[in-house]
Amino acid sequence: MFSKYKKPNVAAAPGARPVTPRNPDDATSVDPARQSLMKNLPAKRVADLGLAEKDKRRKDRLQDIKLDLHKALLENLNLAALETATEQDLRTEINAIANETLEDMGIVLNREERQTLTQDLFFEVTGLGPLETLLKDDTVNDILVNGPYQIFVERNGRLELTDIRFKDERHLLRIIDKIVSAVGRRVDESNPYVDARLADGSRFNAMVPPVAVDGSLVSIRKFKKDKLSIDDLVNFGAFSEEMAAYLQTAVSTRLNVIVSGGTGSGKTTTLNALSGFIDDSERILTIEDTAELQLQQTRVGRMESRPPNVEGKGGVSQRDCLKNALRMRPDRIIVGETRGEEVIDMLQAMNTGHDGSMTTIHANSARDGISRLENMIAMAGIDMPIKAMRSQIASAVNLIVQVSRLQDGSRRMTSITEITGMEGDVISMQEIFRYQRVGLTPDNKIIGHFTATGVRSHFSERFKLWGYDLPGAIFEPMVAE
Repeated sequence: MFSKYKKPNVAAAPGARPVTPRNPDDATSVDPARQSLMKNLPAKRVADLGLAEKDKRRKDRLQDIKLDLHKALLENLNLAALETATEQDLRTEINAIANETLEDMGIVLNREERQTLTQDLFFEVTGLGPLETLLKDDTVNDILVNGPYQIFVERNGRLELTDIRFKDERHLLRIIDKIVSAVGRRVDESNPYVDARLADGSRFNAMVPPVAVDGSLVSIRKFKKDKLSIDDLVNFGAFSEEMAAYLQTAVSTRLNVIVSGGTGSGKTTTLNALSGFIDDSERILTIEDTAELQLQQTRVGRMESRPPNVEGKGGVSQRDCLKNALRMRPDRIIVGETRGEEVIDMLQAMNTGHDGSMTTIHANSARDGISRLENMIAMAGIDMPIKAMRSQIASAVNLIVQVSRLQDGSRRMTSITEITGMEGDVISMQEIFRYQRVGLTPDNKIIGHFTATGVRSHFSERFKLWGYDLPGAIFEPMVAE
């Protein structure tokens, strides 16, 4: 019986040459289809393919050798003495053990391969293995690991796939465990996700199987050693000089500010820059889930929340920190990110003598930010009429600064909006500055400019009372050419 899934026998045409099937085990046999394809490819393309394949085999070989050498290092190195050993002494010892092991294994490597191997082994012992090179690269903002064989980085707002990889899932899990155990946390099947902070301050998050289906997921938001000032952000085109002058006045006159934006839009960077306008004589308390703020003032107290331990005890939330902060005589309170029930304590702090407090929230616009605050109050389990809730927000928040990461990867301050009060049951707002998009370049870069809306600040009288008299030209809209 003929089956539609079975390839029928077709007689060869008269005079046709018989085709000998290629034996995959015979290295001398030639696949006619592949031979034809290679003939049609340009010579340079064929050479590039050969080099790429050769380079992949070389890297695989070095990975296998590195794994064997790492086992030898763990057996021979005095791990207890690593803390007191200098970097040079440790490198010398690693190099000696590696050379001896390679000789015993009968493996010959060239100088470049030996140097690469020794450097990788040093990172395996003292750092985070394959990730160490990316952590030392100042052009990298984020490191994203999708399983052991895919490592992406973000440079200039764009994701790139690197050629760095782990040996296997066990290798990746060992590095994750090394990171989290250093800060007294654990991650395994019963607790498959973890937040931590690296030694340099970078924010670390990991999810391991079975929650991560195709291999462990790791994200690292790198810690900026050099804090970006307002001048730096203006030079980078994040906002205009007029907007900077307005923000300096708003922060100096102690308006309560919320920085709103999406993930990776630059909220923390903006909050850091705004904090530079705070007078050094003021006492500031910062509260964060992961300490990232880099305030330069002298009188700064930093707090960081803590998750519960294995038994579910010992957890300290941002709300716990915020309640205690109110008893510590702060002039200003800065919450790294408001995302839960701590919102009600934050609003009360803004309303009870802690003017000039600041925080960030996830939202796509100023109006959306207000809705987000309302939702967080509702999620906190507080039964409050909607009008009372909005009245609380309107009296606490003075300014919403909206930041966005645009489609070309650039980050811009797209709006500055003032909260002016209540009109019936609705919070009234007015936009002072905005980023106006006008088109795209041929290489998909956004063309636009910052402009005032023409609306004068609701807080102009307050600014004058504090000794700041902003010129009216700042609030004049840009005239299109």
